[in-house]
Amino acid sequence: MSADSVKAQALFKAKYKFNFPLLSDPDHKTIEAYGAWQQKQFMGRKFMGIVRSSFLIGKTGKIEAVWPAVKAKGHAAEVLKHLANT
Repeated sequence: MSADSVKAQALFKAKYKFNFPLLSDPDHKTIEAYGAWQQKQFMGRKFMGIVRSSFLIGKTGKIEAVWPAVKAKGHAAEVLKHLANT
């Protein structure tokens, strides 16, 4: 989910030829509900922003696993390992 507009998400999806939907939340309602809208700090400056996180939502709609503050490198393998063990 991104705070970017639906239009920006559509352009991003087309650019990278994704075959799955991207979610847009410019008002941060869902992002905040999931706890991913947090205070961040960069070069001594504090600001609010999205903390990259992953939520595995099962078939019943329940959250089955959470990875807070993830780094992109190696994260997909971590999720796949979790799925293989469930």
